[in-house]
Amino acid sequence: MLTDRMKISIVAGALLGVVCIVGAQLRSGFEREALYLFAFWYNRLLMGVVIGFAGEMQELNRAMVRGAILGLLVSFAFYSSTGFEDAIGFAAGIFYGVIIEYVAYRFANKSRGGKHLKRG
Repeated sequence: MLTDRMKISIVAGALLGVVCIVGAQLRSGFEREALYLFAFWYNRLLMGVVIGFAGEMQELNRAMVRGAILGLLVSFAFYSSTGFEDAIGFAAGIFYGVIIEYVAYRFANKSRGGKHLKRG
């Protein structure tokens, strides 16, 4: 079932995937192949799906830590499959996990009035 949290996480992951493609192209001097860029984008989309599936948390701080951990795990799959080639892209995935979690926490919470979750 596509919950608000899932939809928000997927959109955030897809948008951050585009940011990743731009970053990868700039870092490589526009020498990356289309398949590599698609895989990079898809990794961020998958990160959004994984974070979206994770249940809502009561505390923002714990949610942010979980986002970092899930971002690390999903990013490591891509990073290791490329022969540990792009450490910056891997590290960005950890931060993107935090961003996706934060956006999902804030906006999914707002769609229900934002009253049941604690701040902080």
